[in-house]
Amino acid sequence: MKSVLFPALRATFASALLLSGLVAQAAGLTPLEQRWIAGMTPVLQHAKAEGMPVDIVVQPQDAPEAAPLALGFRDGRCKLVLSLRGNPEGEATMQRLPAGLEDGALELMAAHELGHCRRYLEGAWFNLPAGFTAAPAPEGLSADLQRAFLSMKSTRREEGYGDLVALSWTAQRHPAQYASLHAWLSAERGRDLLPGSHHDTLTWLKLARDPKALGSAPSMFDAALPVWQSGLNAEEE
Repeated sequence: MKSVLFPALRATFASALLLSGLVAQAAGLTPLEQRWIAGMTPVLQHAKAEGMPVDIVVQPQDAPEAAPLALGFRDGRCKLVLSLRGNPEGEATMQRLPAGLEDGALELMAAHELGHCRRYLEGAWFNLPAGFTAAPAPEGLSADLQRAFLSMKSTRREEGYGDLVALSWTAQRHPAQYASLHAWLSAERGRDLLPGSHHDTLTWLKLARDPKALGSAPSMFDAALPVWQSGLNAEEE
């Protein structure tokens, strides 16, 4: 199976089971679903305290090809979607988490999705910040390939921002775990890597190897911005 780490998902959730609040012990949840939600709960509680419109959605049907955790956006609300049933990647992801730091890694993954959520809520998804201009697609491509290339680059930018938000959360909440979780995230991003593809965020991860690079802004979203923009300078040249 292709390695995909928590990509953004835009879909219809009519068939999904929408959980009320943040109760991980809701009837019908599997132990694996409860484990994921329990690990992500500190981030979800933070989002709730900040007034972010975030819901947890558990896909009740088998989803063997889906990313275990993804983000959707519907009716002005962000949907953190768990697709773990009949999906071997859900357990495989758990097995790859760094030993002893499983909760920190699950929090990091949830914070990544909140980075996407913030961009959606701001109406900034796929948009560059003021002062930045996207580099054109390579010459000689068909119109369809040009659109696909530019979409890929836009996704890559958003994934880079999400990773930096996740690392900002880790730096603020679990500073002693930062080096280990940064190394784990870098290894995940490097697995089966196609350079320049949608989930190649190594440019930004290298810039954030030292947590001091993320600065001291109290908001994890604000802390991520300067490093993200530094990476954009390199990406759009």
